[in-house]
Amino acid sequence: MSLHLEMEVERSTLIVRLDGELDHHTSEMVREKIEAELDKGIVKNLIFNLEQLSFMDSSGLGMMLGRYKRVVQQNGKMSICCLQANVYKIFELSGMFKILPVYDNESEAIKSLEVA
Repeated sequence: MSLHLEMEVERSTLIVRLDGELDHHTSEMVREKIEAELDKGIVKNLIFNLEQLSFMDSSGLGMMLGRYKRVVQQNGKMSICCLQANVYKIFELSGMFKILPVYDNESEAIKSLEVA
């Protein structure tokens, strides 16, 4: 299976929706596209909507952690939403929930960034 990436800018937030498998074959492409958007200087916050993500491995986690570091360096915030059970488990085991807030849906994630 492959990965479909959809990006949308809402105010100062980049929303990245992933559909498929985020692994060592697809992580680099996702990283490049997100970096290109961040390089424009329009957005400062980042939300990953993983509702349609069916699989993720450590390279996907690494890609997300790298984007988290960049966003925080730019005084922004990052969150994730809509985790499937199998992907939730990967985040839980990795300890990512200690640094990344998770929300049930995209609108909650967006609201959390607006009140900051």
